[in-house]
Amino acid sequence: MTTLIAFESSADETSVALVKDGRTVLSNAVATQINSHQRFGGIVPEVASRHHLEWITKTLDIALEEANVPIDEIDGVAVTYGPGLVGSLLVGLMGAKTFAMAHNLPLIPVNHLAGHIAAANFNEPIVYPALALMVSGGHTELVLMRQANDFHILGETFDDAAGESYDKVGRLLDLPYPAGKAIDELAQQGQVTIDFPQAMAKEAGYDFSFSGLKSAVINQVHNAEQRGETIDRADLAASFQAAVIKALIDRTRRALTDFPVRSLILAGGVAANSGLRQALTDLMVDFPETKFIPVPKQYTGDNAAMIGAAGYWNFQDHIFAGLDLNTNPGLDFPLLAEEEK
Repeated sequence: MTTLIAFESSADETSVALVKDGRTVLSNAVATQINSHQRFGGIVPEVASRHHLEWITKTLDIALEEANVPIDEIDGVAVTYGPGLVGSLLVGLMGAKTFAMAHNLPLIPVNHLAGHIAAANFNEPIVYPALALMVSGGHTELVLMRQANDFHILGETFDDAAGESYDKVGRLLDLPYPAGKAIDELAQQGQVTIDFPQAMAKEAGYDFSFSGLKSAVINQVHNAEQRGETIDRADLAASFQAAVIKALIDRTRRALTDFPVRSLILAGGVAANSGLRQALTDLMVDFPETKFIPVPKQYTGDNAAMIGAAGYWNFQDHIFAGLDLNTNPGLDFPLLAEEEK
């Protein structure tokens, strides 16, 4: 049995968790900053860093108390070192280093993106080979995994990530930040009345593009305003979400056809979207040999439990870091884990 304590502070959530064997969450303390950033319509890095400083020891105390695990039964310290906001990452990294040094525990560097994918293990064990659809505010990628901790990008977005598009359209509709949940709920109340274009629909491969869709929505609203017409916000949200989901489903179907896998993972903040979850559930009827494993909704956002899950992969692969580990704000796949194998 391996118990890890994990630290996550890549954006605007401060989180510490204890996870056993990469699958069982013993505690997962999360301090969110949404209320502080809503008035700005997005994350302000300096504000985020200050909040992390305020909450890092508090979330640590809460996680340790809830898990009720003696420190001498903790086997390692997992921490996000990228990607993310450099100031935010530094707070969590310094917290993890301090804990590791004080208790003579190994430090385990974790890629934030691997954490999102590894959180699928909180649903049921990932069976390999697996395909992961990673959909978040900063990333939209299709990732092939032939085994745990082995990542190969099949496709990614050329411009805006899907989650980023949700936030930009949300601002246009005067919805609160982050807008993904609000648009999803609004879309359930509307009808698809606008056939928005899908970029790269006829292109081969598995890449995405959402910038053109965002522009099409903006133009639709501005043109209606110039004509003095009223836009039905629910119908607009439903039409926008339908276009995003169609792009994601089309590329995922193509990848599942070309790369027969045993598991399909849905990960990232947008993985909580009810429309996308239902569309993928429907898609899997055509791929009965593949298990659909969405990350549980409570772990789709940024949290330390997912870092503990990915840290377990690194722990098993003997991937550790020294106390000189630095942040890597622009970190992407391939992971450190893959590079050092």
